[in-house]
Amino acid sequence: MRGPHNLWRLIRTGATFERTGAMKLALEAMEVPPRLRLLARVLGWPFRFLGYRGDPALPPVTRALTALGPAYIKFGQVLSTRPDVVGVELSDQLKVLQDKLPPFDLATAKATVAAELGKPVEYLFSEFSEPVAAASIAQVHRARVASSGEEVAVKVLRPGIERAFRRDIDAFYFAAGLIETLSPASRRLRPTDVIAHFESVVMGELDLRLESAAASEFAVNTAKDKGFAVPTPLWHLSSRRVMTLGWAEGIPLGDVAAIKTAGHDCQALAARVLQLFLSHALRDGFFHADMHQGNLKVAANGDLIAYDFGIMGQIDTYTRRVYAEILMGFIRRDYVRVAEVHFEAGYVPRDRDINEFARALRAVGEPIAGMDANQISMAHLLSYLFEVTERFGMQTRTELILLQRTMVVVEGVARSLDPHINIWDVARPVVEDYIRSNIGPQALFRDLIKTAQVLGRFGPKLPQIAEALLVRGAAVPEESRPPRRRPWAIAALAVAAFAAGVAVAALF
Repeated sequence: MRGPHNLWRLIRTGATFERTGAMKLALEAMEVPPRLRLLARVLGWPFRFLGYRGDPALPPVTRALTALGPAYIKFGQVLSTRPDVVGVELSDQLKVLQDKLPPFDLATAKATVAAELGKPVEYLFSEFSEPVAAASIAQVHRARVASSGEEVAVKVLRPGIERAFRRDIDAFYFAAGLIETLSPASRRLRPTDVIAHFESVVMGELDLRLESAAASEFAVNTAKDKGFAVPTPLWHLSSRRVMTLGWAEGIPLGDVAAIKTAGHDCQALAARVLQLFLSHALRDGFFHADMHQGNLKVAANGDLIAYDFGIMGQIDTYTRRVYAEILMGFIRRDYVRVAEVHFEAGYVPRDRDINEFARALRAVGEPIAGMDANQISMAHLLSYLFEVTERFGMQTRTELILLQRTMVVVEGVARSLDPHINIWDVARPVVEDYIRSNIGPQALFRDLIKTAQVLGRFGPKLPQIAEALLVRGAAVPEESRPPRRRPWAIAALAVAAFAAGVAVAALF
């Protein structure tokens, strides 16, 4: 229910931050202007008694987020990878949200497994441990398959998690509606569409059958990636609320001290994390969209191991090419080309001045060109980019939300391993390789072949399609026909495109 009752949920959110002492710390860490800090404190203080108490043993912000529920915890997980935004101290505190949340009891986990898989845990597994990791949605147990002796990780959803997420998402929808009503300028950012996208991602994460499928597909796509490993699912031991994967042994990527002690090269690992993400996004169009430190390990041989595939991103071929060209433009500092790509893709209204937009992009890109990551305030950079997009009437691209969010997370992970990493230098070879393969003559030929294949499948129907268009066109009075939409022209173009595609295909 997305009615006004959600206002109560939002009030309790602010009250919880006040009661736990998180409000002051969060506002300071996010560098909110002093006047807005004072206003937030004045408005929140009278209602502090309505807030959740949370776990007093946790730091204030972590305490508030865990008390508020899983959707808020997800937000905290993202912030835990961004010390440049929230500060090193707060970032370290939020890392416990990745996989160190309070678990639910073993008996409940076993009962869920038995109910989902139809047999007692003791029959399916010869060993089944206490929880070894607990996150916002599920917890993981280390186990051994009774029939094969294989060591596995068994992921079990938290009891009642679906209802808890639904409650939070409804409150977010209500907040988005209020924002759009009270601030018409915010509609450009499409907050309701953003929440809808978040909802689709989260609800997919709550069905572990879909996560098993994602893990399987991701493992196939990345099988040849050097220095990268993905555990594969055991389908006969997985269901909607239970998922079983091969066990991944390694050092958590968040334990930088242990990684260094083991002799691994942190700089190489940082570069590999970023390059692998870009490779999966651009090459495959299917990428791990929750790549924080809690979902990555370093194996003894130095391989990166990824797990927890509840949130995966997917982008189509055209969007990948646009994204790659924008990245390459920034890397080469060719801001005119970046502006042209935005206009060609329809991201910026055509009535805006392309040269002025290019100059605005230069103001965004130049401060980060050739600089170490620790010299850049990403918070200030993103703030200025927001001002630029607002001025030029750009709308939020919901299909890129997950990609942009993951890029932010991955950069934070890379920076935790190598504070001096330059994201542009590391990204350049991956983006250049993609552009060589996918933008230019080779890509044109491949596109024509695909066009020929599609038209070939519809070839037997082309005469009927042409006839139907001609009949429909003949039934419309000449004066009412729109210009340049004659059916014979459409049919002729279809036949010509088909012939051209066949000709190109014959060359290969």
